[in-house]
Amino acid sequence: MRVLGIESSCDETGAAIVDDAGRVLSDVVQSQVKLHAPYGGVIPELASRDHLKNVGPVVREALARAEMTLAEIDGIAVTNRPGLVGALLVGVQIAKGLAWSLGKPLVSVDHLVGHLLAVFLRRTNASESGSEPPSFPFVALLASGGHTAIYRVDGPHARNMRELGGTRDDAAGEAFDKVGKLLGLGYPGGPLIDKLAQGGNPHAAPLTLPMGRTRSFEFSFSGIKTQIAQLVRNHGIPKTESGMADLCASFQSAVTSVLAKKLVAAALRERVSTIVLGGGVAANRELRARTSNLAAEHGLRAVLPELASCTDNAAMIAYAGLIRLANNERDGWDLIATSATSLPRMTRKGRGAR
Repeated sequence: MRVLGIESSCDETGAAIVDDAGRVLSDVVQSQVKLHAPYGGVIPELASRDHLKNVGPVVREALARAEMTLAEIDGIAVTNRPGLVGALLVGVQIAKGLAWSLGKPLVSVDHLVGHLLAVFLRRTNASESGSEPPSFPFVALLASGGHTAIYRVDGPHARNMRELGGTRDDAAGEAFDKVGKLLGLGYPGGPLIDKLAQGGNPHAAPLTLPMGRTRSFEFSFSGIKTQIAQLVRNHGIPKTESGMADLCASFQSAVTSVLAKKLVAAALRERVSTIVLGGGVAANRELRARTSNLAAEHGLRAVLPELASCTDNAAMIAYAGLIRLANNERDGWDLIATSATSLPRMTRKGRGAR
């Protein structure tokens, strides 16, 4: 089975073709970073219009790279939640039109489910060979620009995924981008902070760990942003390369240490032996290293997605859709785009360590 996936939840227009072995036959992403960079963040209306302009060429390019025609596709999967509704609507309408005209089955995919299953993707030209895919159950940290939460994953369907704790305010990726903006680094700030932090001292700035001393699996990143803002207000943006590297390293260390520690703690509480990373922040080098090292210290197996599978991409949507199609699930023409996720969330009382 080969499935065409379409992704347009935020600022990446993506189309990909994946087979039932998880092999990525093609994966095309049209980034909007340059479009939104002058504003320091994503402008929803601009994102929607750019998706509309690019989705056709991106789908055609995905087919060309896979050396396939639409007639050879067995089904179509599309992100329909959560995300920017206008942006999602573009992908949903294109997917519905293609499925109807071709007589192919259509399935929707929760964007978060796609990230949690991205670790199963296998890319033939990947620079990282990666390890064997995880077995269920596993505990996963999904950290991106819009979402940060820990999930227990007992199977490949949304009904098998349960949130153990999420962020109370900002997502980790959002914190990276906003701190990057405070430091005058530009947008997106995450990759730039990661690069600068490699030569810095992570203990240079006395930052308080964001919810680092609680037994809860919840997160909060608004406070550490405020700490950086206060440092900039009181001392200005670091004027030397070493000063900027030290501040970036201190911030990154504080965030990644909390993410990794809570992920491992959740796995130990759930008595699950495998942990997984997902989402754009999973590409962060320090988070990957911390997660692997901490897992080894506690006798856990850490499975990390290939770098190309971390950020928003249509291959993860195609694979998650393929799982639904293989289970004889289908969606009708009343499929809509929505900002609400389908994953169950723990109540406030039920979150955290028991």
